[in-house]
Amino acid sequence: MESTPYISALAALGGLGLAAYFFGVVKKADPGNPRMVELMEAIQAGSKAFLRREYAWVAGFVVVMTVLIFVFLDYGRPWGAIAYVGGAVLSGLAGFVGMTVATLANARTTQAARTGPQPALPLAFRGGAVMGFTVAGLALLGLSLSYIVFEVVLDLDQSFQVITAFGLGASSIALFSRVGGGIYTKAADVGADLVGKVEAGIPEDDPRNPATIADNVGDNVGDVAGMGADLFESYAGSIIAPIALAAFAFSGPLQEAGLLYPLAIGAFGMVASMLGAFTVKAKPGATGKDLSRALHRGTNVAALITVVLAFVFGYVLFADVVDNWWGFPVAVVAGLLVGTGIGFVSELYTSDHHGPVRNIAAASETGPATTILSGISAGMMSVASAVVLVVIAIGVAYSAANYADPADPLTGIYGIALAAIGMLATTGVVVSVDAYGPIADNAGGIAEMAHLPPEVREVTDSLDSLGNTTAAVAKGFAIGSAAVTALALFKAFEQAIGDAGGTISLDLGDVPVFSGLFLGAMLPFLFAALTINAVGRAANKMIEEVRRQFREIPGLREGRQGVVPEYARCVDISTGAALHEMVVPGGLAVAVPLVIGFVSIDALGGFLAGALVSGFALAIFMANSGGAWDNAKKYIEAGHHGGKGSDPHKAAVVGDTVGDPFKDTSGPAMNILIKVMTIVSLIFASAFV
Repeated sequence: MESTPYISALAALGGLGLAAYFFGVVKKADPGNPRMVELMEAIQAGSKAFLRREYAWVAGFVVVMTVLIFVFLDYGRPWGAIAYVGGAVLSGLAGFVGMTVATLANARTTQAARTGPQPALPLAFRGGAVMGFTVAGLALLGLSLSYIVFEVVLDLDQSFQVITAFGLGASSIALFSRVGGGIYTKAADVGADLVGKVEAGIPEDDPRNPATIADNVGDNVGDVAGMGADLFESYAGSIIAPIALAAFAFSGPLQEAGLLYPLAIGAFGMVASMLGAFTVKAKPGATGKDLSRALHRGTNVAALITVVLAFVFGYVLFADVVDNWWGFPVAVVAGLLVGTGIGFVSELYTSDHHGPVRNIAAASETGPATTILSGISAGMMSVASAVVLVVIAIGVAYSAANYADPADPLTGIYGIALAAIGMLATTGVVVSVDAYGPIADNAGGIAEMAHLPPEVREVTDSLDSLGNTTAAVAKGFAIGSAAVTALALFKAFEQAIGDAGGTISLDLGDVPVFSGLFLGAMLPFLFAALTINAVGRAANKMIEEVRRQFREIPGLREGRQGVVPEYARCVDISTGAALHEMVVPGGLAVAVPLVIGFVSIDALGGFLAGALVSGFALAIFMANSGGAWDNAKKYIEAGHHGGKGSDPHKAAVVGDTVGDPFKDTSGPAMNILIKVMTIVSLIFASAFV
């Protein structure tokens, strides 16, 4: 039992080793002709430049938070501050590594697509797998080492609040990376689409469009680096929540087993993900659903192995501790199955193989208004299914874990926390499938800008359409786990308040609680409004710049030989806007719970509950609406309802531009928002008292 954190550290190193192997495979692949290499290097340079500037800004926030943790939290000083910085550094590193590899894989995927989807799919997946296993490997390694250092070596009295600070560090980077990267990518995307495809009538990613390089850079800084930091935070948070709960709620052998089981799940989930990754292969002649099955095969194999190992390790750790040891593995499996169910719901509402997306495409025949209404309706419908699934996960996990030890009422809450790990146990392969999407998207852009034959773009478009669906599935996992993780962290927050000598009331008849509930329900809407407006303002600047270049650069719009747009100007507009606009939304997530907590602990309790419920529903709605609009546009571009250039296509482009900030800026940042606020409250609980 004592060897569990060391085993999880070794599993993490194994995941990082696999990431290094896939990096070598990607780097050895042919990047294509000189024009393709030139485009790849321009995208890579722009991505790295943005990330360096973004991290420089975020470093200031990290310094401020480090000082606050050091000043206000007297336990384990200075270890809480050190753990916080460690989480922030590893989260940022995961995003940087993944983005670097994605910008190497894009042109290589384009070159592979020249011979069909069979070689292109596994290459794009392996590029994404570098991100997937770097994210999971660094997060699990950081948590394992934190446990070993703070609990085993230093034996700190409140070591688990120190470990929680690691999660806050990861959350800080994730929030700003998601918001900043999301604003960048959607400002470029919206500007490029509205002026290029709608006004100028030129194809997507046409080299005449000045915003194309910025758009492709955005795919990497938002959908790769931002997504990587997001899933790093989600994965780390899902492991931290049950550890913190076990530390506060249990004692004796049950506490020891409860502390180690989350790390064990991380270890065998990593091994399962590694095995699943090697099963992602496309058969000769594979198209459409065959490609989808090839990607899902890796996730399904990893999930099946995880189910088996959950019971094996559950028996090893709990058989001599509680009467019904199997209750805890059942909670893990419940989370895993419901996470898969949420992913299926996301696929149902965002894939062009199903009715909702095709209905949106049909609605585009009557204009942009009906396109938008149809997409909003689809997203709202998807919320109902996702909420029901999460409630089922909570109910099954609570009942199963409570049955394991009926004498302790908090074992049920611990089971809910285990369900969150179940959803993200296979993070390595889930992120691999998600990061595959932006690589395929970039590959299509390079095919267009390098003037490759149309059949190459057809291959990359089929991969990209599948990538929109896999991204929605991964977002479903992350958002679902956020709801369950935040609930467990909230319970740990209650326990921390009690341990510090305070009390907390959640009676809705109390005015502070009721007021906090309304404030919490409001904040996700305010956060979404701020980020969507930020995209709108940045997109306006981009649109004006693209129009200016078409107007002032002779021969640009006509495609005259030797006339090149000022790509760097558009990159600079997106960069400046993203860095400026991310400050207020990101700061709210930390400042608001601190202010409310120092005024009224009861109001803070209501606030966290309100934010959790409304934030979860809003995140699912925005992610699935955006994905559905995007794939409806691609469905029309594939030749349905008039095809490219038709009036339905123009209406679908409008729907897609509305959905872009939904699915890639505001929606995915929502799950980080609700967890950041809960973790901040947990860490500062003693200071509030």
